[in-house]
Amino acid sequence: MPRSALGYDRLVPFTVEDVDRFEQSRPRLEAIAYRLLGSADEAQDLVQETFLRWQAADVDRVDIPEAWLTKVLTNLCLNQLTSARARRETYVGRWLPEPLLGGDPMLGPADTAEQREAVSYAVLTLMERLAPNERAVYVLREAFDYPHREIGEILGITEAASQQTFHRAKQHVAYAKTRPDIDKAAAQRIVEEFLAAATSGQTDELVRLLTKDVIAIGDGGGKVPARTKAFEGALAVAKFVWGMFTPGAAKRAIVGGTPELYAWTANGEPAVVAIAGGRVVAIMCLEVTAEGIAACRTQANPDKLARATGQWTSADHGDPLLVM
Repeated sequence: MPRSALGYDRLVPFTVEDVDRFEQSRPRLEAIAYRLLGSADEAQDLVQETFLRWQAADVDRVDIPEAWLTKVLTNLCLNQLTSARARRETYVGRWLPEPLLGGDPMLGPADTAEQREAVSYAVLTLMERLAPNERAVYVLREAFDYPHREIGEILGITEAASQQTFHRAKQHVAYAKTRPDIDKAAAQRIVEEFLAAATSGQTDELVRLLTKDVIAIGDGGGKVPARTKAFEGALAVAKFVWGMFTPGAAKRAIVGGTPELYAWTANGEPAVVAIAGGRVVAIMCLEVTAEGIAACRTQANPDKLARATGQWTSADHGDPLLVM
């Protein structure tokens, strides 16, 4: 396709109105990029790259700016996902997405159960199984309700191919257990009960909250100690969690202060947020099903917690549930 057909080769000066048109789309573009990449920093970088391409384009020849911007951004994300797979082969330990605290606008639309599910930490993790094209189709369709015809135009595939790819992606991220919708109040209760059991000294109390096949995994990025292999099974996870929430000088040394634990939500899931020295030092997302807690996924890589720290400092978070 020639460059001019995409709206490049600007013929007129870039105007304030052109900037405004882009800025109106920025929140949606950031939400798409975050869901595709699992990284807020990378999402912001590629949205900015999309802006530069918009700035260089002859935007008066772009019939539908939203479609043009989505196409450019999605293809930038596909290139990033392809290179990210190679980078993650050398990543130290387990790679987990960057969690976003409740209220972060980058989480995007949450009007339907499908939209909330598509940005849950559990599903973002499962989406790592998908090929880049599958991930793009899944996000655009499930989270943003794009018609398959438009998805096909964005990705350069047929409408039928988009439908088939979406069906395949849905199968890959399908989950057998029922996950209930959880509001902030419910998340608070779940985390309070979880922490009470984790600090009771009785592993039986914690086992009771977990599913039999529960897993616990963490991402330290080689900067914070995190076990590479997942803990599996209720008893193994209960012992691990009990040890994690047992106060100690070693833990305080690792995080650079005395951790304070709060109940919050991250990506729509109940989360334990650990704060030390005014920074978010860990977020443990609890995947809740009708049968109990099915997974504890902890993000402790400081590179993936900077945005959460910024969000936390402006939030009304009240008093901690536990000081370690």
